[in-house]
Amino acid sequence: MKAFAVVLSAAIFALPAAAQPVIGTDAGSVRVDTFATGLEHPWGVDVLPNGALIVTERPGRVRIVQPDGSVGPPLAGVPDVAANNQGGMLDVKLDPAFSENGFVWLSYAEPGPGGASTALGRGQLSGDAIEGFEVVYSQTPKVGGGRHFGGRIVFSPNGDIYLSTGDRGRKSPSQDLSNSIGAVVRLTADGVPAPDNYGQSVSGAAPEIFSYGHRNALGAIWHPERNALWIHEMGPRHGDELHEVVAGENYGWPLVSWGDNYSGIPIPDPDTRPDLRDSATYWVPSIAPSGMAYYDGDAFPEWRGSLLIGGLRARGIVRVDTNGQSAREVERIDLGARIRDIEIYRDGSVLALIDAPNGGIIQLRPAD
Repeated sequence: MKAFAVVLSAAIFALPAAAQPVIGTDAGSVRVDTFATGLEHPWGVDVLPNGALIVTERPGRVRIVQPDGSVGPPLAGVPDVAANNQGGMLDVKLDPAFSENGFVWLSYAEPGPGGASTALGRGQLSGDAIEGFEVVYSQTPKVGGGRHFGGRIVFSPNGDIYLSTGDRGRKSPSQDLSNSIGAVVRLTADGVPAPDNYGQSVSGAAPEIFSYGHRNALGAIWHPERNALWIHEMGPRHGDELHEVVAGENYGWPLVSWGDNYSGIPIPDPDTRPDLRDSATYWVPSIAPSGMAYYDGDAFPEWRGSLLIGGLRARGIVRVDTNGQSAREVERIDLGARIRDIEIYRDGSVLALIDAPNGGIIQLRPAD
């Protein structure tokens, strides 16, 4: 049995049908409002300049949600996806120069010969369509099954694009540098592998590889204090991990883990392999993390500088403080729902996507 990471207790809160429940947090009383409903397994979200949201639905749709919560029709021009199990339409991010070029970036499970793989592309948002969508990166090889696509998109301050991927449920490819399965991919703003990637320095390696040995990274942000990429990833049977991602580092999967195989067969702990990169913190039992945001808003000063991590199994938001390359959980905000992604709204409130067949978006704001 793995040692338990620090876990703070929180009152159980089941999200009721009525609007505006109030919950207690370290930031005081927080009102939880319904922002939008009627979204099928919403997966990724970003905020448009006018305050509307652009939201993906895993079955293969992208929609605009207006500030009043009204949900628009599916946008035309999006790519076909392999909507199977965990695969489908995944993340969405506005280009850093969106106000000039109108580009929207999408990650998704791309179907093709042999199965599916994680892909990344962009097109211009125009009315109810994404026009001129082009595939910028398509992972190879495509393999069968519907598990572990990763898919989070992050832009660094210099415009590089980071894309998390998963091991596709196959474990060992995460240690195979000839492909980017189970790796973090780094591309330039033009969509080509960054010239100083780790993969560029290793003979036979995929040139897009920035780091490797990952299982399934479903949350990623650029940490402004650390000036570095941070990701979290789901462990196998418990052992979810949070990492600062360093170029060329091997994060150990499936050689080590703070969790165990679902069969019950133990996996060596990361501290048995000092040559591999250990996590900033980890969770046993699992929180099933998905989505993450760095809180820099004004609505909740007590949360400023924290990472807000969505929890599918934790059914709420897990707040984490970082100190250098280490981290610790400091609070759980129990929302009684599977949280797939988190975004900071323009007024500093917190938006959370509820992952469900009839899911939606909730908004956390100060109650007084």
